[in-house]
Amino acid sequence: MKFEYIPKGVCSMKMIFEIEGNIIKNLQIVGGCPGNTIGVSKLVKGKKIEEIINMLKGIPCGVRGTSCPDQVSKALEEYKSKYM
Repeated sequence: MKFEYIPKGVCSMKMIFEIEGNIIKNLQIVGGCPGNTIGVSKLVKGKKIEEIINMLKGIPCGVRGTSCPDQVSKALEEYKSKYM
């Protein structure tokens, strides 16, 4: 299933997930710092949704109070609430 999320409070503009069951098959993050977003995308591939949420939730970026990794966790929480 394809799931799109618009992050809030970060430089990235969109997160596009491909999810099968409870596993992230692919993540594309549009915008943001390329090294960070590409790295996060590769790290979440093949992992369970709950594992990713636990790993990334609450990571800050400067004084923003959130980050691209934190927004990935928020996106997956939203996905869980809608589709699981």
